[in-house]
Amino acid sequence: MSAEDLGRLLRGLAPQVLGALLRRYHDFDSCEDALQEAMLAATIQWPVDGVPDNARAWLVTVASRRVIDQIRSERARRDRETSSASRELPDALVAPGPDERVPRDHDDTLTLLFMCCHPALTPASQVALTLRAVGGLTTAEVAGAFLVPEATMGPRISRAKQRIRAAGTALSTPEGPAYVERLGAVLHVLYLIFNEGYTASSGPDLQRTDLATEAVRLTRAIHRSLPDDGEVAGLLALMLLTDARRAARTDAEGGLIPLAEQDRTRWDSDMVQEGARLVTDAMLRSPLGPYQLQAAIASLHVQAPRAADTDWPQIRFLYQVLCRIAPSPMATLNHAIAVAMTDGPDAGLAMLSALAADDRMARHHRLTATRAHLLELAGDTAAAREDYLLASRLTTSLPEQRYLRTRADRLTETDPTS
Repeated sequence: MSAEDLGRLLRGLAPQVLGALLRRYHDFDSCEDALQEAMLAATIQWPVDGVPDNARAWLVTVASRRVIDQIRSERARRDRETSSASRELPDALVAPGPDERVPRDHDDTLTLLFMCCHPALTPASQVALTLRAVGGLTTAEVAGAFLVPEATMGPRISRAKQRIRAAGTALSTPEGPAYVERLGAVLHVLYLIFNEGYTASSGPDLQRTDLATEAVRLTRAIHRSLPDDGEVAGLLALMLLTDARRAARTDAEGGLIPLAEQDRTRWDSDMVQEGARLVTDAMLRSPLGPYQLQAAIASLHVQAPRAADTDWPQIRFLYQVLCRIAPSPMATLNHAIAVAMTDGPDAGLAMLSALAADDRMARHHRLTATRAHLLELAGDTAAAREDYLLASRLTTSLPEQRYLRTRADRLTETDPTS
């Protein structure tokens, strides 16, 4: 097994093992430390001895021993040591014998996800803790996703764990109305994680495939448990229809290729078909929601044989509905693009002028980049060039910076007055 394959396997197992440990020991920090030690042991032993038949049980057993050792070393927790060490480990924490068959489909990842989205946490803390505990990111990587220093993010994650502990939350999936109530937060967190994976907010790479893939996997798990929920199906469809374009979004050097210029033969047709089927079924039998609408828009984009065949009037209508039922600055921005494609760039620019008054968007590079694109379509190359350059300075994504500067340079070359 290559180092890359081993890393991928361990990242997938990590949240499952952490969930199993938390179910028994309840201490987030101790369980997380023990998990890291078990994963380190695996990276040393597995390449030599081979991957165990039940890798998850191996990790859980090794990590459990680390937790018990820690408990024994803390005099102040003597009572907890006695109660924990004297009990037999539950089946989920015992590595199977060579002839023992163990079910492989039990996965605590989803339960851990619901715990990370506990209502005692702020939305930002929910995302941060989920990225750390479920997504497997380091504190530094989570800090990078939030564009804050690691010294800021570390205490934020620690406070989130403390709030969960103070709330007396055991590792269990909520039931009934509580499940539905927390589901909205879970879907929002998965949506944010997928977005960060699909277009990384900073760093040298445009995409973080590991995050996008994990978000899809977790959303599939929720869809299996709630197959009739239209918004769960809509979110899964949106992810599939968007991620289907992954291979065509960058060139050989990792440079950004915009949607209109992508080689559509490189799109994943299976993901396109699955996503289109999911959103069509959801919209036919479920109340309309924002994830379904975004998935329907994505479906229209990917099912057009060429960029020129895109059904912009229908996309404009869907964005209009989205802005009405779930208003947001980003939805307005995308609506303005659709309006520009149907009514001309000046109409879109007028919408962007109003959006610039929103403090949440005034310094956002996507607003500036979109304005540059519409100014270019309108023939104002000098203003477009300035906005492309400004947008390149506002984004912290290196591929986006390079792309925006290239657009500005291209306008410089074609502008006879420059």
